[in-house]
Amino acid sequence: MQYAWLIWSLLFLVLWAVFYFSLKNKESKKEMFRVSLWTMLAGFTEPFFVPRYWNPPSLFDLTQRTGFDIESFIFAFAVGGLAVVIYEGLFRTEHQPMRPAEKHEVRHKYHLWALVSGPVLFVAFVIFTDWNPIYSAFIALMAAGLFAWYCRPDLKKKMIVSAFLFLGLYVFYFLTLIILYPGYVERVWNLKALSGILILGIPLEELMFAFGVGFLWSSYYEHFTWHKVRLNINNRHES
Repeated sequence: MQYAWLIWSLLFLVLWAVFYFSLKNKESKKEMFRVSLWTMLAGFTEPFFVPRYWNPPSLFDLTQRTGFDIESFIFAFAVGGLAVVIYEGLFRTEHQPMRPAEKHEVRHKYHLWALVSGPVLFVAFVIFTDWNPIYSAFIALMAAGLFAWYCRPDLKKKMIVSAFLFLGLYVFYFLTLIILYPGYVERVWNLKALSGILILGIPLEELMFAFGVGFLWSSYYEHFTWHKVRLNINNRHES
């Protein structure tokens, strides 16, 4: 089981590549790659989770020696890209820039705060509460997602659908770990510090995390670049 975390993260990267090369829209490809690069920085949060949430064996034993590991950066890169474009990968969409008048609506004065609220809330919860960091992460994801929804209600359909799509994808992905490495969850996750609830052998907290990531991350690119995403009716008719 020494290399389970490495193999598992690389499998997610393969899944990322399948989605990336299947995208027909160049804007969606750019969106996926850029968001993946930014999300990869989340790998620096790994010391918050080890060993309070889990303690996986890692390449060169980096997790145990430093709190950081290479696998976390690979995993974060893949998660970010998949969460942001899974909706566009399954539905024919196009990006449209927002009109200047739309950018000056009252809601958008909170634009910057909505974008940074997730990391800010997570750090605040970690510093000022004794919650397990996975709960801090989930609450931060959902709160920031609702903030983004308030600023960009036009993205609500993409956010809701993406949350469930990414959750379904993550369940399928997680089951590969359970099948390949029986008993890995019980050995690596700190179940005593969590709810202890397993669904199909998956810790409830992992499902919460996946839903939260799909909900918030799916809005980031359009929110940051002042774009709207619309179903491409013409392409739908052609198909």
